[in-house]
Amino acid sequence: MSSPYLGLPVDKWRSVTEELVQSHPLAKEELVEVTLACWDAIFATKIGGRAQIGVHIFPRPQIMGTFLHELIPLEFSDRYPGLWRREETAGEKDLVFVPDATHSIEIKTSSSKSKIFGNRSYAQHGELEKKDKSGYYLGINFDKFKSIGVRPSIHRIYFGWLDGSDWIGQAAPTGQQARLSKEIYGNKLLVIHPI
Repeated sequence: MSSPYLGLPVDKWRSVTEELVQSHPLAKEELVEVTLACWDAIFATKIGGRAQIGVHIFPRPQIMGTFLHELIPLEFSDRYPGLWRREETAGEKDLVFVPDATHSIEIKTSSSKSKIFGNRSYAQHGELEKKDKSGYYLGINFDKFKSIGVRPSIHRIYFGWLDGSDWIGQAAPTGQQARLSKEIYGNKLLVIHPI
């Protein structure tokens, strides 16, 4: 699919993003509701029948992000069976819209206060790509565990459309991270929580 921003200056991106978000089958309010409910569910979870997250164990941000990656698609597949499901192949987005894959969503989580990141492959473009990097993105920023007894929070949720070319790789050839430019935030990724 060609970019919905093709040929447009940066100052026109936000209105295109607002239209894309408005036309998406999932309302931004429901995306926020499900994300926050899944975050709460993580803290109600016991591992091994007794170890509670945030009480007995304090997972690293990557693990907390993995829990969100699993729980959000599970919740939508339960709410809308046959319409939404989690990815089944490496070439699919994290949350798949069965009737029309162009509405599928990639989920990116980060313990950064305001940024999301991709791995190095997001900044590499070529015929061997497993997954199309263009499309809808749900970005979630949350706190790390900092001290015992203080539960981390989700402090920002983004929703919008990114093109594969928006990802910028680290300059070092061994860099493992891809980032987004400041023009992307607020123009292609809209803050849907807090409002």
